Amino acid sequence: MWRAFPLLLVCLALALPARADMVFVLNSGDASISVLDARERVEMRRMPALREVHHAVLTPDGGTLVVGDSGGNELMFLDPANGELRRRLRISNPYHLEYSPDGKYLVVASLRRDQVDIYDAGTMALLARLQQPDKPSHIAFSPESRFAYVTLQGSGEVVAVDLDRREAAWTVAVGPEPAGIIWHRGRLIMGLMGSTDFVQLNPETREVTRAFSVGRGAHVVVPSPDGRSLYATARVESGVWEVDAETLEVKRRFDVQGGPDCIAFDPDGRLWITLRWLGRVGVLDPRTGTLEQIRVGRSPHGIFVMPRREGMRADFAAIMPGAVSGSRPLPRPLEPRQGEHPADRPVPPMVSEAPSLAPGPSLTPPRPSRRTAADVPSLIITPVRVEPAR
Repeated sequence: MWRAFPLLLVCLALALPARADMVFVLNSGDASISVLDARERVEMRRMPALREVHHAVLTPDGGTLVVGDSGGNELMFLDPANGELRRRLRISNPYHLEYSPDGKYLVVASLRRDQVDIYDAGTMALLARLQQPDKPSHIAFSPESRFAYVTLQGSGEVVAVDLDRREAAWTVAVGPEPAGIIWHRGRLIMGLMGSTDFVQLNPETREVTRAFSVGRGAHVVVPSPDGRSLYATARVESGVWEVDAETLEVKRRFDVQGGPDCIAFDPDGRLWITLRWLGRVGVLDPRTGTLEQIRVGRSPHGIFVMPRREGMRADFAAIMPGAVSGSRPLPRPLEPRQGEHPADRPVPPMVSEAPSLAPGPSLTPPRPSRRTAADVPSLIITPVRVEPAR
């Protein structure tokens, strides 16, 4: 019997969908990383971390996934093709991390220690540590890699870090609790968790204006693979909004319950969304309006999709919006499915009038359900209520 066991393992391995896309989910509430099979919509395994993982970023060459364990004060370097742990590195409070577009620097925002650290991307030598007023949160870059822009969640500001001089160039007030930030067509767009707004900041004039409004707890915004839309989340309002990338007009809302947080795209244009309050990942198809939920760990935060299918370029994940925490320049749009033109993609059904998005009295997240994990199936497929903008 035991002699046949290795052969059984080989047969089982061959039966697995080896070329299925892999999805890495960072469970900040139970110190683990869920590795999902994107085709079967199942969790293949759960990797332990030290304490509290939040965000991840792919190295500029696309060869390594770097996970920040902010509570454990370390970086985990994973093989994105199979999830193998390659090495660990002690580092101070890596909450949010991002490589500069030119690949020279790794910038780390330390939410708890009020600092922004600049590392040499190749050697991981610490080049500079800049103390900040309160809670450095998310990072974006100017396209030429001269500046890193960091939201300061506690003080309601954005700081521009000059990477050449390794010092803060300027700081501007933007609104309550700024979080996710991207560079978009010469402007910076960021979500204000303390309001319903995403605002835009002109880095030349430092003028701040409202970009668009969504729901309470406005959090992150990422561009779609075809470059036509931005997708924004609001954790308290529990929704995902599609916004015209050119005009910044809200086109429709997807009702996604459970505190939607970070977004990554798969090669077919679906949105993989962490649902913080439910301990699940949502898979939203914007063409059909369907939503699937996959059980993961507690308080899932960062998410990364690694395509492994035949014919997919090796650098696909590196250039995909949402594959990194900020937004790198996209050299080419996502190719449509075979026989499909992006303009022909249908609008999801079940359209109804959008509700009022007036801010409520509190930004306190809803209390978790008293149901146990056994009460809820691991995969739920439901239509999403889609609402047009007024």
